[in-house]
Amino acid sequence: MSDRETEEKFGELLNVMAQLRSENGCPWDKEQTHASLKPCLLEETYELLDVLDDGDPKKLREELGDVLLQVVFHSQIATEEGKFTAKDVIAQLTDKLIRRHPYVFAGEALPEDAAAVLKQRLQIKASEKKDGESKSALGNVPKAMPALARAQSITRRASHLGFDWPRIEPVWEKVAEEMTELKNAATSGDKKRTGEELGDLLFSLVNLARFLDVEAEEVLAQTNDRFVRRFFFIETKLKAANKNFDQSSLEEMDRLWEEAKRIESSETNSA
Repeated sequence: MSDRETEEKFGELLNVMAQLRSENGCPWDKEQTHASLKPCLLEETYELLDVLDDGDPKKLREELGDVLLQVVFHSQIATEEGKFTAKDVIAQLTDKLIRRHPYVFAGEALPEDAAAVLKQRLQIKASEKKDGESKSALGNVPKAMPALARAQSITRRASHLGFDWPRIEPVWEKVAEEMTELKNAATSGDKKRTGEELGDLLFSLVNLARFLDVEAEEVLAQTNDRFVRRFFFIETKLKAANKNFDQSSLEEMDRLWEEAKRIESSETNSA
């Protein structure tokens, strides 16, 4: 598709959205606000993340379209409110991309590697802050992010700016230190302190995940899925034996759990 065709298709999309919000448009679409659409945006984002893991290009195209719909929807609402238009959104994004890549568009020296690029980008972003906004390079990590993902993003940004351990060994030591502090806090019976120490341990584990080059949020999600699958295996086996959980011992359920793990392992090895 040529640039002109892309332009025409995007214009058509904007017109369709405007018609859906018009007097004779869709009753549901007309009722939506920035606030009411928040769950939709969140759901569509997670659906896109799932498809990215699947690697299916047709599904990816569809989910990208669903996320784009949310952008267009919010832009149309803002247009109706006289605040900004989709054109303004595109123009601001274009300006931002150019401003944050001076080595591409302004003739500056090319950073030596990706880490140097990210460090420079964080510095540029901090310099762009308006009066009253946090000037910290960490200040704009969204609070609405899942906590593990936000922690990893925060530590990653701090690392790019030079605030990090030089190697993984001290990270292991920090995890052990936080575990000891959590045990001491739990023994003391101080619930507030225990919660704080548990948070510190989780944060140190996220740092460890970063050093191990894995995404904490993603691996925990995978662990959740494994737990659900194995628990369902236990349920299925008990149902086949005409038993429920009250009629089963923990030892029996543990055996079924280990059986589920063995089956998963053999399926993985044979794949």
